[in-house]
Amino acid sequence: MAMIAKVLNSLRFPVSCVATVVLAACGGGGSSGNSDSMVAYAVNTTVGPDGSISPSSATVNGGGTTRFTVTPNSGYAISSVTGCGGTLSGNTYTTGAIDVNCTVSASFVAQYTVTASAGAGGTVTPPSVTVNSGNTATFTVAPNRNGYAATVAGCDGTLSGSIYTTGTVTGDCAVTVSFGPAFTWVSGSNTVGSYGSGYGVYGTEGVPAATNVPGVREYAVGWIDHGGNLWLFGGYGWSWNGTGHLNDLWKYSPLNAEWTWVSGSNAAYISGVYGTQGVAAPTNAPGGRYNAISWTDTSGDLWLFGGFGLDSSGNYGDMNDLWEFSPSSGEWTWVSGSDTVSANGVYGTEGVASSSNVPGARENAVSWTDGSGDLWLFGGWGQSIENDLWEYSPSSGKWTWMGGSSSGCNVSPCVDASGIYGVRGVAAASNVPGARYDAVSWADGSGNLWLLGGLGYDSNGTYDRLNDLWEYSIASGEWTWVGGSSTVDASGVYGTEGVAADQNVPGARSQATGWVDASGGLWLFGGFGFDSTGNETDLNDLWKFSPSSGEWTWVGGHNTGTSPRGIYGIEGVAAASNLPGGRYAAVSWIDSSGDVWLFGGQGVDSMNNPGYLNDLWEYPTQ
Repeated sequence: MAMIAKVLNSLRFPVSCVATVVLAACGGGGSSGNSDSMVAYAVNTTVGPDGSISPSSATVNGGGTTRFTVTPNSGYAISSVTGCGGTLSGNTYTTGAIDVNCTVSASFVAQYTVTASAGAGGTVTPPSVTVNSGNTATFTVAPNRNGYAATVAGCDGTLSGSIYTTGTVTGDCAVTVSFGPAFTWVSGSNTVGSYGSGYGVYGTEGVPAATNVPGVREYAVGWIDHGGNLWLFGGYGWSWNGTGHLNDLWKYSPLNAEWTWVSGSNAAYISGVYGTQGVAAPTNAPGGRYNAISWTDTSGDLWLFGGFGLDSSGNYGDMNDLWEFSPSSGEWTWVSGSDTVSANGVYGTEGVASSSNVPGARENAVSWTDGSGDLWLFGGWGQSIENDLWEYSPSSGKWTWMGGSSSGCNVSPCVDASGIYGVRGVAAASNVPGARYDAVSWADGSGNLWLLGGLGYDSNGTYDRLNDLWEYSIASGEWTWVGGSSTVDASGVYGTEGVAADQNVPGARSQATGWVDASGGLWLFGGFGFDSTGNETDLNDLWKFSPSSGEWTWVGGHNTGTSPRGIYGIEGVAAASNLPGGRYAAVSWIDSSGDVWLFGGQGVDSMNNPGYLNDLWEYPTQ
């Protein structure tokens, strides 16, 4: 042993190696320069009951590393893996450089499933996520462009903007989202037209532009074509430099969000250019007018009748000219009626079509298009206040007087054109709405025509605002008084917002707007009339009537208050608080997706100032 110690001392090994050289030769004689490289160390593993680590142990040369696969049981995730100076990547744990026996330990945590579901009107993503116990999850809530997240609930979470963050997850749970429809202010001004403002921006005729916009106006008419474009004609309002009767024709593309001035003049008080009856021409154009009526036929052509305006000689008055506009050719055709004002009606025989028949000159009538593409006309105000019903067949080019009085009425009480109501809910050949104008009309998918309110005569022949609801069956030729009052000036019964009820009914009103949704619901907005307290004002209440249940639902807007102002929010952004101000004589459309569009009229702006408007709004009905 003395000799061994002497040799070792002469080799000058570190003292620490003296104890190991006999066992492991201190790294094979030191040729590698790593004195521990040939020392083997043991790495053991420990795990909780909810997973495994493989291999369970390993032997590692000094300075080396080793790897372990960590596998949670079903329903669990890796909570932590520690020991031997290592790091975890995915489910692989790699130790640090081994210079001592060491232990790798793994623990596991339960995992839970969080699901998300959304009703119609928007989306929530992702639809599901797996969350480690004690953690949170986030979901993105995205309403349709003119909706909002009405409620987001579940998993003890909170909504901030469009992000819903759950609370601490301690079990499987579900997030549910419901979406509400909301108005979106799309274009136009949030203030009424005043001197120096409210003018139309026409741009170049036929060229769409983001800066184009029709001027403020009331009593215009509108159509929607088969391509989903919105069309607007005339009214009384502001051209590019002044106020008056307008004959400008506009198209709005919801896809591109741009207006195009299509035809007509950018000035007011323009006479009609009739050309040859029945012959389209690029120079033809109806004269400036307001209170006309309109239809869209089954081929997508746009039809215009009457109103108060300028004839071929520039004379003012009520008219009975019928026009057709072809979006494909961009040309107007004078189809029938007179090119001069104040023309009398030719009724012929009730129920019999004739080429000589024609309704008399009038304004503020109502219109429908039936499933066969025929055009229907009721009432209005011309030489008298009317309740005559007419049908026009584009295929035959003939008018038919279908019912109502041929004499009208200009006195109160009215005898000849009073309403004959019969029994509520019961059709009868003798039933007929009283003479009226500024009513609202709808055509449902079953071939029935609907009529509400307006200014006219009730069952006693008394003249004022009405809220009676009527249904006309084309098949039977009979009217049914469906609801509302048989006398004038009824207040609205609103009930609970969003809840249908048999006693609910809009108040008497005129100059409202209406549309039919894809499920056959009849919608009503605004007008001038009576709120729940009997106050007569500009209204911005929104209603829906279900023909199947016979019940009205007050959907939104104000049920009381004088001329409620508009709440515009941010242009192009839907919000639950957005709401057009009280108004009448606006224009509305409904597109193929069920979105309603509302334009202008006479009403109040964001500052509660009254006047003409040119704001464009969008609202989803489904």
